[in-house]
Amino acid sequence: MRGIVFRGDCTLELATFPDPTPDVGEVVLEIKASGMCGSDLHFYRRPAGSSVPSVIAGHEPCGIVVAVGKGVVGPHARIGARVMVHHYSGCMGCPDCRSGWPQMCRTAPIIVYGTDAHGAHAPYMKVRADTLVPLDERLSFEAGAAISCGTGTAWGAFERINLTGRDTVAVFGQGPVGLSATMLAKAQGARVIALDVDASRRETAAKFGADAVINPLDGGVPDAIRELTGGRGASVALETSGAAAANRDALDSVSPWGTICLVGIGSEFSLSLGGYLRTQLRVLTSWTMSVQGQRACAEFIVERKLDLDALFTNRWRLDQAEEAYQAFDRQSGGKGVFLM
Repeated sequence: MRGIVFRGDCTLELATFPDPTPDVGEVVLEIKASGMCGSDLHFYRRPAGSSVPSVIAGHEPCGIVVAVGKGVVGPHARIGARVMVHHYSGCMGCPDCRSGWPQMCRTAPIIVYGTDAHGAHAPYMKVRADTLVPLDERLSFEAGAAISCGTGTAWGAFERINLTGRDTVAVFGQGPVGLSATMLAKAQGARVIALDVDASRRETAAKFGADAVINPLDGGVPDAIRELTGGRGASVALETSGAAAANRDALDSVSPWGTICLVGIGSEFSLSLGGYLRTQLRVLTSWTMSVQGQRACAEFIVERKLDLDALFTNRWRLDQAEEAYQAFDRQSGGKGVFLM
């Protein structure tokens, strides 16, 4: 089979690999949809030769179980089952792993599919059976791919925040994670202020239910948010863009006792504690979601009949990989996905 491998310097290869066979405790999936994630761009853009992993990319897998290894039990691991993948694997015996957070494992090296082991940008993918999460028949494979990372990341952040319908949340960045956050927050009854420098993404955010949209390039973001909130500020700010300026604006846009949750990768910023100590702000980080959170996110989307498929603006074949990532690198529009 052939799979996408990032080679650095914004290049990739559709390389040839043997078809996978399951070992003990593993299954093989026939991939139906494999989402493109913003974190892919860190590997895509990395300088060539700087330890770019030579593994198949793609950490938003969704498909059907087609082969089962020895020792595998459970209804989600049967041949023909529609499944998502929680794309991390740890020791699976420590408290973090057993509570559904293998990415927090401190006992064994963490495996991230698509980075440390072959991912889903290929026709088939081998994973540990305990990473499988069932995919409801009412969800498309594309939706399952989104929930497996991007949309699930927004859900996980709101779980950390304890978002309620009483909140006003400013979502910085309206890429796939930010747009998912806008959709999920509205479905939970919150008021949403969506921010992005890209006009098409602001337009999509409005269609997803944002109560107001802001272009950060216009300047004065904290003042604009306070004007929309009667001078108080947002109760919650979710930063998904990974831009240092957005982190700063998020800190300056929330009300006293407010919460800032940082999700976007890649930025660095500093702050003077003296300037924020008396605001009683709560600053959180959030790293994707738990296994249980991924399943809860899927159930919520089904129950609320959310049109998660509307998140996708680009659907690609594997042989269009070069064009797909060139388009994705422009960071405009919605989410891309490879369909097999």
